[in-house]
Amino acid sequence: MKSIAELQAIRDQARAKIAMREGSHEGTRIVVGMATCGIAAGARPVLNAFVEEIAKRNIQNVSVVQTGCIGMCQFEPIVEVLAPGKEKVTYGLMDAEKAVRVVTDHIVNGNPVAEYTVAKLMK
Repeated sequence: MKSIAELQAIRDQARAKIAMREGSHEGTRIVVGMATCGIAAGARPVLNAFVEEIAKRNIQNVSVVQTGCIGMCQFEPIVEVLAPGKEKVTYGLMDAEKAVRVVTDHIVNGNPVAEYTVAKLMK
């Protein structure tokens, strides 16, 4: 760091990430299962991919939060997308690349990625 402006920019970026992770109950919520089974299956890179992609695209009114066990360990990492006025979509066997596609297709364009859903994986 060479200036106060650089330090302030770093602070602002950190605050934006914290605000996104704390989330509000308004807007779309992306919930990543971060219990022991989720973490062991790779949920941390999935969570980070969602946070980075939402920030990179400067998408507003979307929060990325973590939760404990969702109850379907065989499909970990699990991600739930809860959008106001729409049915919850649960994705399973997620990875960072799939997270980016979910942001592009589901969050930005409103089209859930059917092949990643737990309902599709159970068939």
